[in-house]
Amino acid sequence: MTLDRPSDTDEIDTGLARPFIDLADALFTAPREAGVLGVVERVIGAAAAVVPGADVVSVVLRGPDGQLDTVASSHPEGQQADALQDEVGEGPSHSAMHRDGVGVSMHRTASTDAPWPTFGKRAAEELGLHAVLSTGMFPGGEPPRFGAVNFWSREPDGLDEADRDQALVLAAHAATAIAAVQSRTAAELRESQLLEALESRDVIGQAKGVLMERRGLSSDEAFDLLRRTSQDLNVKLREVAVTLVTRRDEL
Repeated sequence: MTLDRPSDTDEIDTGLARPFIDLADALFTAPREAGVLGVVERVIGAAAAVVPGADVVSVVLRGPDGQLDTVASSHPEGQQADALQDEVGEGPSHSAMHRDGVGVSMHRTASTDAPWPTFGKRAAEELGLHAVLSTGMFPGGEPPRFGAVNFWSREPDGLDEADRDQALVLAAHAATAIAAVQSRTAAELRESQLLEALESRDVIGQAKGVLMERRGLSSDEAFDLLRRTSQDLNVKLREVAVTLVTRRDEL
């Protein structure tokens, strides 16, 4: 049995996949220094193609205290809506992050069946946001999830034709990219701390060698002298060692 394979000249319809292909390419080529903010800005840039009815898009992360931190928003109303959720203690981001199963919440904000009546009424009246689709990150992960992507519309029926599956895939892209950046940052921090520790150990060893040679001290005695000098001068032990090593001819 053989499978037909497209030739180089065959055209493949990537209409539905195109926004995600472009997003994956943007995330892959993002500079290392872009960080979480750079990732989120690229996600928001792709959101218009994924959910055309969204007038405002915001991405929030959940802090250790449960508060929402708006990483980026396409319009000020998105950040204001996220702040309002924290103020009243309810809203679509909270629902998407804490819901069992696939974390998605879609409602007209001011409708009577919305699960957050206080937030919905104020979001519609004060911010002009009448519909919202919120997806948790990771969409299928165990709650509480670490963040959410919010798609807001200024029209009550603005998101009726929104493809929830595509919104979920976008949230999954965002979650994966953000988690990767956070892991990379943590790994770089650990590596930096390790290198600093190794450098400190080396320079302290050199300082001990200077004292052992010039003062006839043992290794333990030399280290004790460095430690006491550090305490007396209220200067870090590594800085005392660096001074001793770099200015040995002056001492």
